[in-house]
Amino acid sequence: MIAPGETIGILGGGQLGRMIAMAAAQLGYRCHIYAPEADSVAAEVSAAFTCADWHDREAMAAFAGNCAVVTYEFENVPVEPLGMISPVPVLPHPRALETAQDRLAEKLFVSELGGTPAPFAAVDSDADLKAAIERIGAPGILKTRRDGYDGKGQWRIGSLDEASAVDLPSTPLVYEGFVSFFAEFSVILCRGHDGDIRYWDSAENVHQDGILSRSTIPASAAVLAQVGDARALAAKVAEALDYVGVLTLEFFATESGPVFNEMAPRVHNSGHWTIEGAVTSQFENHVRAICGLPLGDTALAAREVEMRNLIGDQAHGWPSILADPANHLHLYGKAEARPGRKMGHVTRLVL
Repeated sequence: MIAPGETIGILGGGQLGRMIAMAAAQLGYRCHIYAPEADSVAAEVSAAFTCADWHDREAMAAFAGNCAVVTYEFENVPVEPLGMISPVPVLPHPRALETAQDRLAEKLFVSELGGTPAPFAAVDSDADLKAAIERIGAPGILKTRRDGYDGKGQWRIGSLDEASAVDLPSTPLVYEGFVSFFAEFSVILCRGHDGDIRYWDSAENVHQDGILSRSTIPASAAVLAQVGDARALAAKVAEALDYVGVLTLEFFATESGPVFNEMAPRVHNSGHWTIEGAVTSQFENHVRAICGLPLGDTALAAREVEMRNLIGDQAHGWPSILADPANHLHLYGKAEARPGRKMGHVTRLVL
């Protein structure tokens, strides 16, 4: 067990790290942020900040020497430099990063555990893409195997003719068949050192332009009917990875059951509602898990909860948001509002 007063290292300096650090401070921990970007909203609420390249061996070693445990706030942290952190534990284990960073490896891993992803095929050439479309069909989505998030690194392809016009990047790709679904939802769990797993209620999610717009709890009855199977798969993933911390799996709800979309080995945007809407938030339970503490109750703290992202200039209307006493506003402290940039979120509770 890591005692309060010790330092938690967080790899990544964005809003997820910010909210982890705030939850850690509530439990008496200090946080040390490591990120290559000087503009870090997580560092603003943390005790220490190292701004250095991921591959800076001296900086990484010095950072680790100041920490009792290290975690990460996004899944694109390079895995190779994490060897410089040893013997300080990195939780969740970097094997979860390795799995989630490659969309093809992730789909193969989930398939082996009995999950159902969208039909997929590896694409490394124009001929591969043509063969994938002929086998799987169109429409479909061509994605980079690595580094894509919030709709980035993706191309929608409606036909073979459209595919022939795509200038393929010189990176490994994966083609996914289109999934006919009636809703999207996520399963967020937290697993402790002892294997104890807690689930939060699954949010029904709405995306716009590839970015999460709104999460609603409780989900519709049709989605709730599929949550049990989705949770069973999420538990298999967590156990196969010997996972410690918060893990998120996103699903499409279809007429034939839940179809796996992707996993995130971290706290997740669709769980931001848990700060006010659950007895214990995803951020607090993540800290509890990586520090070896008992996990907190994940039950709902309200009858209904809705979380809405504030994207781009939507955050400019924050005074009117606060006019509704049922709203809870979170602004991330980002200086520049850009299209597609998450500037904050608002959670509304119906008690």
